[in-house]
Amino acid sequence: MTLRFIKMHGLGNDFMVVEAQTDERLPDTSTWRKLADRHTGIGFDQALVIFPPRQPGAVAFYKIFNADGGEVEQCGNGARCVAEWLRVSGRVPTEVVEKGFSLDSPGGRIEARFGKPGMVSVNMGIPNFLTEDTTTLSVAGQRVTFTEVSMGNPHIVLRVDDVDVAPVAVLGPVLESHPRFPNRTNVGFLQVVDRAHARLRVFERGVGETLACGTGACAAVAAGRRSGWFEDEVEVLLPGGSLQISWLGDKSALWMTGPAEVAYRGEIDIL
Repeated sequence: MTLRFIKMHGLGNDFMVVEAQTDERLPDTSTWRKLADRHTGIGFDQALVIFPPRQPGAVAFYKIFNADGGEVEQCGNGARCVAEWLRVSGRVPTEVVEKGFSLDSPGGRIEARFGKPGMVSVNMGIPNFLTEDTTTLSVAGQRVTFTEVSMGNPHIVLRVDDVDVAPVAVLGPVLESHPRFPNRTNVGFLQVVDRAHARLRVFERGVGETLACGTGACAAVAAGRRSGWFEDEVEVLLPGGSLQISWLGDKSALWMTGPAEVAYRGEIDIL
């Protein structure tokens, strides 16, 4: 079977984007894992599969598969890339693009709006704090305190003094698969620069550390806003570049703005 795909990225968080009508001929878990390999496959952090809409009011439905082949609920940079591909490929009429449109995903509905070329804003919904307060665990010989928050997918956010020396490679995999998180979790290491700026590194569930994580940036700002560290508008600097996060707090929706780019198109034979 020949699989046609588009390679895209948001701040270096890269994706294999596939269009499909049904689930029937999609790669299985082991095949996704082979395709994700950067030496012998295509190489990607996540695969995004775009389907026809399944609910009224949406222009498409998409699924997300991590590099380990597992399906996950949401991906912020991926949502921007799906929206941008639907725009640049002409899948959505110009008059609809100008007003913005909605996408459905396993993690919920996403609204997309477009600014200058290549920049996409997405409404990521209302952050869902999973505990009333911070949580502390003993892992890898350390006491680690974090905030648990869902952006349609699970995150924990740890505040650190300096992301450059944060123990991402040590604590990331241990916390990702800690028994407290039976479905595993994404782990964000947040440095507060000032009330309008942050730095962030994210160890993504099923992937490892990535150059950028959209939902991770959203979760970090939400956690920081609840703790009183940030204003309504925060620029989050990740290893791959910057995202703009806007959240008024309480029951308001959180918006994320950042780039989405097409790298190339290709096809591969699935044996």
